[in-house]
Amino acid sequence: MSDLGNKKVMSDNIQYYLNKNGITRKKLSADLDISYSTLSSWLQADSYPRIDKIEMMANYFGVSKADLVENHEKEIVTNYFSKKPRMIPLIGTIAMGVPITAEQNIEKYIPEYMMDKYADDTLFALRCKGDSMYPLIPNGAIATIKQQPDVEDGEIAAVLINGEATLKKILHVGKTVVLRPANPEYKDIILDKDHPGTILGKMIKYEVNFD
Repeated sequence: MSDLGNKKVMSDNIQYYLNKNGITRKKLSADLDISYSTLSSWLQADSYPRIDKIEMMANYFGVSKADLVENHEKEIVTNYFSKKPRMIPLIGTIAMGVPITAEQNIEKYIPEYMMDKYADDTLFALRCKGDSMYPLIPNGAIATIKQQPDVEDGEIAAVLINGEATLKKILHVGKTVVLRPANPEYKDIILDKDHPGTILGKMIKYEVNFD
């Protein structure tokens, strides 16, 4: 396997165990005293951790070093389809003043796999519209969202603005929240007291070509 391939496998495995254990990048960075920029470099497959750091993360996650350095894609896919799916609400139009998963907001229910660590009432899905997040997220993709009131910098959030839900990267600048599109042809959206918006939750993943 090429050096780039090794970095990608390591990146995927670290992210897998973060997701599986419900641990944020910030918490892992703090708990292991690893700089956030270094950890981000590993997760972006830009660099590869030293053996002592691999051993440290393996002990932290309660796995072997092989679990972090070897390609487990086939095993993960097999486990993915062996579990019974959960049905989560796909949100259509959003009625103002009611909870996001209220019946009047729900278009239908769709199957979701490998979400056992999340409570039943914390997940919903949105259909992505437009190309403001292209090429990161294509138009028509279905995004799975975990309800929570805030997200970390660089994460993608579902944000409610004037009754419309939009997906954007989040940046915090003082008390101001910046919503950043992935498509450079679109401008940032600034949330402040004069331009309010509500973070509905964090995007966990997305899928395309959903029927």
